[in-house]
Amino acid sequence: GGQFEGKPFLLHPSQAFKLSCLFGWLRTDGTRRFRRAYIEEGKGNGKSPFAGGVGLYGMMADDEPGAEIYAVAAHRDQAKILFNDAVTMVDQSPDLAARIQQSGGPGRVYNMAWLQKGSFFRPLSRSAGKSGSGLRPHMGLADELHEHPNRDAVEMIERGFKFRRQPLLLMITNSGSDRNSICYEEHEHAVKVAAGTLTPGDDFAYVGEPIDDSTFSFVCSLDPKDDPLNDPSCWAKANPLLGTILTEEYLAGVVAQAKALPGKLNGILRLHFCQWTDADTAWMSRAVLEPCLADFDIAQHHGKQIAEGLDLSQSRDITAKACVVETGSVDVEVIVDGVPTVVTKPTYDAWVECWTPGDTIDERSTRDKTPYNVWAEQGHINAPAGQSIRFDHVAQSLADDDRNFEIMAVGYDRYAFRRFEEECNNLGLSVQFVEHPQGGTKKGKPLDGMSEGLWMPGSVRLLEEAMLESRIRLKRNPVLISAMMSAVTDEDRWGNHWLAKERASNKIDAAVALCMAMGVAVAMP
Repeated sequence: GGQFEGKPFLLHPSQAFKLSCLFGWLRTDGTRRFRRAYIEEGKGNGKSPFAGGVGLYGMMADDEPGAEIYAVAAHRDQAKILFNDAVTMVDQSPDLAARIQQSGGPGRVYNMAWLQKGSFFRPLSRSAGKSGSGLRPHMGLADELHEHPNRDAVEMIERGFKFRRQPLLLMITNSGSDRNSICYEEHEHAVKVAAGTLTPGDDFAYVGEPIDDSTFSFVCSLDPKDDPLNDPSCWAKANPLLGTILTEEYLAGVVAQAKALPGKLNGILRLHFCQWTDADTAWMSRAVLEPCLADFDIAQHHGKQIAEGLDLSQSRDITAKACVVETGSVDVEVIVDGVPTVVTKPTYDAWVECWTPGDTIDERSTRDKTPYNVWAEQGHINAPAGQSIRFDHVAQSLADDDRNFEIMAVGYDRYAFRRFEEECNNLGLSVQFVEHPQGGTKKGKPLDGMSEGLWMPGSVRLLEEAMLESRIRLKRNPVLISAMMSAVTDEDRWGNHWLAKERASNKIDAAVALCMAMGVAVAMP
């Protein structure tokens, strides 16, 4: 469409390479070598028209009687994008138009059939994957795999392949933001196939081990040191059709948006430069988090003063407790009134302890696509028996801390605190609790009498500063890492921001508790 409407589809060399591999590489029995293909490129590189053309070839020219071709996506409207590209190709080709019968009026075509061979091409959404009975696909074209919430649609297609001599599942996508998704699983597998090793290095150098001989992998990405915001020379790595249908002027405009509007940065890096982010508006980047992770023995801090934060959850969710201890000080250069100034700031160690109901852990691991059950087996999260979290377990942990450390204060949000306080009273605990609300305020500043560290925008800033200035070590724990990378931020009109979650399955409790503990550490004398 657009400026390319009515023009012939001339293959770019990268597209010719893909088609040559997919259709030219044969097995000894004469059938195609590749039965699965994963293609990951930046937005605007012609993936959907490419897949639409492959679908037409599968229906018309692949010597497959009764070929069933399905365009599959998370939603039917998405599936129709590549299908409609194929419809347009048919409309503009007299030879194809004479052979293919279309069902539906202009702009509403829902099926194309080559009656002479009993073949058809149609769009299909993931909802059809609930049964998938009766499908005998010759080709499945899975569009925007990063939007698929599960494997239903892909597995529906692959289940029907048993009836075909040389089926093909073609998966096309931008990079995604969910590392627990089908797309990331396929991405990781494709990278290993392309590198020829189960442990690819940062340079993805080819090793030559046979990983999966039936999968074709074409994964575009930047190199670790590339900076797409400041170095246009790296853009082509993620955008093979740059200069053909995708212009440098367009990408330059996109980059300008990323620089001017930080909230757009992760989406632009993901869609245009094939960088996987953990949330569309992710709070934390791996480049910031990874250097802060460390393995240390908590017992080395016994007897010291610690600050704590509690995020008390719904009964069937995750409850998190975070601890922060001051470990020393370091000189840091900061800007004060526009002048670089060296100041001395404290350093910290921090860790979390988390709880989740044990009786439902397997069910929720599947539902949330998060390995709570594995984390529990490895000792990273407590999963006591029951269908809800018993606050007496959390109170007992706090009592243990009271014996091993000197607790200066525990930050809490009002939610469910009274129930927890009762459990603490039953144990005779007499630690100081300080309220730490988790959102912003109507006036965009702490309430009267509230310390900067005891409201969420303030404590988030304090943790961010400590991490960016390399002043805090976080004890390595996958529950905390997942929470940090799943958190997004809400922002008010004054530019204050606090943690939020993008979807219900994203559990950010450990990150919230860590911010609260950091705020207490700074706010309390």
